[in-house]
This record gives sequence, C-alpha cells and structure tokens, in this order.
Amino acid sequence: MADSCSKSVDPRVRRTRQLLQEALENLLKTKGFEELSVQDIADAATVNRATIYDHYTDKFALLECMVATRFNELLAGRGVKFDGTCSSAVRAIVLGVCDFLAGTPSAGCGGERRLEGPHLESAVIAVVRHMILDGLKNHPSGGRLTPEMIATTASWAIYGGAKEWLQTPNRDTSEEAADAILGLVLPMLHSADATV
Repeated sequence: MADSCSKSVDPRVRRTRQLLQEALENLLKTKGFEELSVQDIADAATVNRATIYDHYTDKFALLECMVATRFNELLAGRGVKFDGTCSSAVRAIVLGVCDFLAGTPSAGCGGERRLEGPHLESAVIAVVRHMILDGLKNHPSGGRLTPEMIATTASWAIYGGAKEWLQTPNRDTSEEAADAILGLVLPMLHSADATV
C-alpha cells in the first residue's frame, strides 16, 4: 500500500490518483464495493482500465489508498502530530479514528451502502502505526520492546477500541471513548522502557 499511496512529485501522477480515488468514493455512494468492477471505476474516472493498473495493483489497493488519504486529511486538518511524548497527541489520534469510523458509510444501519472490512481496517491502522512509530523513533529507549512492536500493538488496540465503541448501542461520545481507549493505550506506549 505504501508505494501506491505515497506522494508523488509528478503532478500528473498526483492528479490521476486523486481522480481515481474521487471516482471510487463517488461510486461507493450508490453501489457496494464488492459490486464495483475496475471498469466501473475507470468509466467514472474517464480513464482506461490500464491507467488504474499503472497506479494500483487492483481495486482493493485503490480502496486502501483512498481510505488512507481521507484519514490522513482528517488528521492533518486537525493538526495531529505525535512526537513520542505527548499524551494529548495520542488522544487526538484516537479521537480521529473514532470520528473517522463514525463518519464512514460503515457506521450506517439498514439499507445504506457499507464500507468496512479489512481494507478500511488496514488503511487506518497503517496510518496510525506510521504516526506512532515516527514519534517513538524520536525518543529511542533501551527497552527490549522495539518501537515497531509498540506502534503495531498500539495501532491495533486503538482501531479495535474505536471499532468496538462504534458497534456499542447507546454509546458514549467520541470524546468519552477516546479517553477510555487512551487509558488502555498509554501504558503500551510507555512500555518502550520496559524490560520484558
């Protein structure tokens, strides 16, 4: 996912990827992801099928990049950055995950189209892991747990907690959920100095 989602310096590549992601996003408003073909996406983007394969391995890679792009935009719009020390930044990440999941069509009930499953999950977790890992690498420790292990565990816990919150009837606000999830995740992030 990282290669096809990374920012390209070539404006034509950026424009094409944006066009493809927007076409997919618009199609998902009226049709389920599994029902969509690569040709449907190409037609909506007014490109040929080969263009999609020039940028993404398949429609699943396009979906993951679209989700990662939208989630990154949400976090960037909120100014969320984690330097490895600030618990309020971790809370902002958790709150971002809760709000992002609540704002996706997967949050709907009844006849709404749903965007869910491993592609949504892997895209969000990858963004969270990357942010946490970058922050932890700013403050290396002598503990036995690697920053990669801690970032991976914390990112899965954040996503899992947010997903569970979303599925809870009469759930708390996203702010309350973020506080609860933060209480579970902060000890993981502080375990960088732990000797297992």
